[in-house]
Amino acid sequence: MPPATGRWRRAGRSAPRLLERTLLVAALSAAALMFLLLLQHHHSPKPPNPSSASRDRGSSDELPDESLPAERDAEVGDAVLAGDGATCATVERMGEEAAGARRGSPEQASLRVREMIRRHFELQDFRVVEVDSAENIVRINACIFGLVLQFHFRAALSRGLYPFGEYISYTNHSFTIHEIKHLWRKHRCARTYGRDLNIRVDVFENPPETNVLCSDWNSWKDPIIWFDGTTDAVGIQFFLKNVHPRMKAAASALFGLPDSLDARPNTFGELMRTIISPSSTVQAAVNWALKGVNPDIVLHMRMMANRPVRARKAAVLCIKRALQICCIKGTPRVALVSDTPAFVKEMKSEISEFAEVIYFDYKLFTKTSGLEIAGNDKPLDFRSRDWGSAPRWVAFVDFFLAAQARYAVVTGAHRRVGTTYAQLIAALAAANRHGQDPSGANFTFLSSIHSNLLVEGLSTQVGWGHIWNRYAGPLSCRRQPHQCSLTPILPPAWWDGKWQSPIPRDVRRLLEYGVRLSNTGEVDGRHLISHCRSRKDHVKRYHVLPPYKTRS
Repeated sequence: MPPATGRWRRAGRSAPRLLERTLLVAALSAAALMFLLLLQHHHSPKPPNPSSASRDRGSSDELPDESLPAERDAEVGDAVLAGDGATCATVERMGEEAAGARRGSPEQASLRVREMIRRHFELQDFRVVEVDSAENIVRINACIFGLVLQFHFRAALSRGLYPFGEYISYTNHSFTIHEIKHLWRKHRCARTYGRDLNIRVDVFENPPETNVLCSDWNSWKDPIIWFDGTTDAVGIQFFLKNVHPRMKAAASALFGLPDSLDARPNTFGELMRTIISPSSTVQAAVNWALKGVNPDIVLHMRMMANRPVRARKAAVLCIKRALQICCIKGTPRVALVSDTPAFVKEMKSEISEFAEVIYFDYKLFTKTSGLEIAGNDKPLDFRSRDWGSAPRWVAFVDFFLAAQARYAVVTGAHRRVGTTYAQLIAALAAANRHGQDPSGANFTFLSSIHSNLLVEGLSTQVGWGHIWNRYAGPLSCRRQPHQCSLTPILPPAWWDGKWQSPIPRDVRRLLEYGVRLSNTGEVDGRHLISHCRSRKDHVKRYHVLPPYKTRS
């Protein structure tokens, strides 16, 4: 976990009432956007080992000429044939192609991103602006300032609080809007440098208005950019298809090439490792559950109050496979995390035959620990099926407990496998292992998918930000048995990899963004360029402070 308690800060007051697990990715998307833009601003990054299919067409900021060949021409056939003539693949075969350790090194790519983050914060210690010249404030690309805005923008804007402050501690490199307003006034930035404190908002969930694919964001002059609606790992990766070469190159430097899934960095894990840590009370609860020894393997099951036997059997098989892959000697320690406590107890009875099982019993903790975690303990009835009946703070304890996995994370579900919560667990756990001894290259992320979910292939995995959504189309074989598949830690946002194919709903959805996909996911580059030429940038701007010229 991140070092030294002295580096971390707490909000000290009540956080927003609702916990939406996907909001963490939104904040990380803001941080990723910050690095993406700063990569362009300070130097021109080169994508790692670009293939001829995805190499930039030039360094100009002008839109590419429509006469140039498309990235992957969507008119080229819709059928994919493997060397053995197969026209579909099992989940395990897809996972081997996407996360198998044959060509690339995700750990090496992740350490490159870690160094990028470290070097950036080292060169620009943003807390220094309080005592340094005011010019530094306006020179800093204020995506920095928006680091945590995406959690709960209105709370940050109106109250100056850090969201979920009872549960999460934040690096001193982050700011609240309240702090930014104070610094802007203190150093008279608007009057001295002619820079009003504005927020430009780009709403990803509004396809006609978002500029994610068609604009060069580095040319925007607003000090704060809020990329709204990116509540999963997909939105920020849309920059990988931005029509401006510099934007695409910066995105590739941060996320890897979309057609090289087995060598992409653990970007969100590295950002979490740098930006957040558990609060002292959450850490105490984690320590209470772990009793001094980290788990070898973590099983996360999103059951939504269901307890199907097939899901349980498939998960047990997947844990055993993880033990084989990781070559764990002696009695393994397995931690269980689920939204359905009854399912945890059933899993424990089966796994206890070959492993030591731990899980966070929050009721026992509140009775025996003598510690109290502040926050809203009242269950939210309208969320209970989706989140479970436990208080919201339990999800944070489970999260940071699961992120201590030493060798593997296994995720399964009643219906949709590889949700955002599971992705974040695996990402932070892998980041905690990368660069350590034994090497994080041995860290494994597995998906347990029971046979009932595979009657029609992966077509049930329709969640936009879920890991297997990009494999849910016609290239997924029907009537598969239980699958325990290697899984990419950074979920793909596009369909560039082998065996990826979109579902019809996503084909229609992408068309709203100006992206025409073939049945197997190839992007019609000419159509996208034509779309971008026919539209104008949509500008939505808010004033955090009144414009200087209109002030009395």
